[in-house]
Amino acid sequence: MTAPCLEISNLSAVLANGTRVLRSVSLTVEPGEVRALVGESGAGKSMIGKAVLGVLPTSLRIAEGHIRLEGTDLESLPPRKRRELIGARTALIPQDPLTALNPSRRIGPQMTDRLVRILGWDAGKADARISQLLDEVRIREPERVIRCYPHELSGGMRQRVLIAAAFAAEPRLIVADEPTTALDVTVQKQILRLIAELQREHGTALLFVTHDLGVVAKISQKVSVLYAGKIVEEADVAALFAAPSHPYTRALMAAMPRYTDPLASLKPVDEAVLAGLATEIAEADRDWSVTRG
Repeated sequence: MTAPCLEISNLSAVLANGTRVLRSVSLTVEPGEVRALVGESGAGKSMIGKAVLGVLPTSLRIAEGHIRLEGTDLESLPPRKRRELIGARTALIPQDPLTALNPSRRIGPQMTDRLVRILGWDAGKADARISQLLDEVRIREPERVIRCYPHELSGGMRQRVLIAAAFAAEPRLIVADEPTTALDVTVQKQILRLIAELQREHGTALLFVTHDLGVVAKISQKVSVLYAGKIVEEADVAALFAAPSHPYTRALMAAMPRYTDPLASLKPVDEAVLAGLATEIAEADRDWSVTRG
């Protein structure tokens, strides 16, 4: 039986004072599957992605749990081996294409660095692969773009460059951390379509971080809903939208603006729902402290 591309089990991350930021997170991403992580800002979505990629902030540490890539437990590996495995099998599409690129370097070397330095490709093979991927992400004149600096490209083109770079080495898993947030609405739609097409063509598993339920419906097969670092509901996307079971999920859906009724008032998450969640989180933290104490 094939191992999941990504398996996270009972993962908790804590601050120096013992406060949990991720609370016993468990999820799997099968090969070629798109799993969305959705929730409001501060829910812990990006922290899960950072934990998978081994780039958690220094203020956080993993207190318990396991992260496995294709069956290999990352925590069981020496740091260098862990970095090599993550570098070879995963990639990131970041949120802000401007800050993600080095303004003082041309596009080409930034895209080929990983292929040459981490994966050991020769420069000619890396250059050919990058030109091919830039064509796949529908960038005209890729040879010209390779020689450009980031400020010479539009936001949409910069994001296409980062998408091409993420797919270049055929990773098993890509973490997409709100990759359309910094773009205008028209470009967002193009970028989402592009990511979905490349994901299907390359058969890459995708962990897609977003706060937009509309994006979840368009791109993913499964979804995990987070609040305060805890998964409160997970389901197939069709089932979730047809019959969400958790009050918080229902409240998030009710809070979405309705394009069919643009003058309708927005509905914030009800205070009773938030109070129930606070109780749920407090009880989980108390039980966790007891088992560890």
